[in-house]
Amino acid sequence: MSLNSFQFLFWVVNQIGSDDSQVIPVGERESRMVKVAAKTALAGAASANVRLSAPAGWQVEPATQRLTFNQFGQVKDCEFRLTPASNREGHFPIKATLEYQGKTYAEGYTVVTRDDLSTFYYYQPTVQKVSVIDVKVPANLKVGYIMGAGDDIPEMLRQVGLDVTIISADKLASEDVSRYGTIVLGIRAYDTQKGVIENNKKLLDFVAAGGTLVVQYETDIANFNAGSFAPYPLTLGRGRVSVEEAPVDMLAPQNRVFHYPNEISAKDFDGWVQERGLYFMDKWDDKYTALLASHDPGEGNLKGGLLVASYGKGTYVYTGYAFFRQLPAGVPGAVRLYVNLLSAGKESSR
Repeated sequence: MSLNSFQFLFWVVNQIGSDDSQVIPVGERESRMVKVAAKTALAGAASANVRLSAPAGWQVEPATQRLTFNQFGQVKDCEFRLTPASNREGHFPIKATLEYQGKTYAEGYTVVTRDDLSTFYYYQPTVQKVSVIDVKVPANLKVGYIMGAGDDIPEMLRQVGLDVTIISADKLASEDVSRYGTIVLGIRAYDTQKGVIENNKKLLDFVAAGGTLVVQYETDIANFNAGSFAPYPLTLGRGRVSVEEAPVDMLAPQNRVFHYPNEISAKDFDGWVQERGLYFMDKWDDKYTALLASHDPGEGNLKGGLLVASYGKGTYVYTGYAFFRQLPAGVPGAVRLYVNLLSAGKESSR
């Protein structure tokens, strides 16, 4: 698209970035607002029509909107109300287009620049991916999420209907954790959040009292192993499965994690992106149950990517599987399995 034409920025509200998907449960009919921003590169006044296209049966209101620009570089926003209508799982595109003087423009751009490099325009189709997923969510489960190095998992969980609250690691000492059924540590939380380390006993006491704690992958191997943060001995290693299509074996198919609230099968490991997982455990106490095994071609089987253990009245989970990549990509099986991990404890819905 020429720089002397209109140019687009397109996103769905609260979900910026074309690499990410919006996640919608099968059968949902709740309307969502879609924002489209258009930027003109014309020198004078001009008007253009913006249109949002959705899959057959989905409703878009209004059908089009007219934007008027007065000067070069001006950005104008408009919003559409989108009502989904899908009774089947799948990936669906929502596309924005701008019509001006008989031409249709359907690209957006991101400016990429650094002090030591020139400025570049990265063009992409103005398409928001929507993943419709057949997922069951437990009623009344309250999830507390402590961010680590940063990920988009909390927003994805909200999109499928879970009650998620962000807990500041700095305020963990004063947080009433008893109001949550499950607490999740974001990726590399022990590596990046001093408050998590300082209040680790509080987190383990939360588990002992009946809560579920889900710990996601860590990279500071020496400090994690020296810290003894888990309820029973664990040894973190560097094992990873970098091939996203690598076979995955369910080692304990009878375990609750594979049955509640969603039935998990081999097909739930189809369509994963970029990798299976990283920083798996090398060794673990017999009190842990290894749930999955996988390996890259020609390498040994790795069983330390998903471990679960009872501790007191609650449940402790460690996962090195790359959910932080799968959920933003809207991978259905990964979403279902992650919801099951949040529900792993018998008292997780308290």
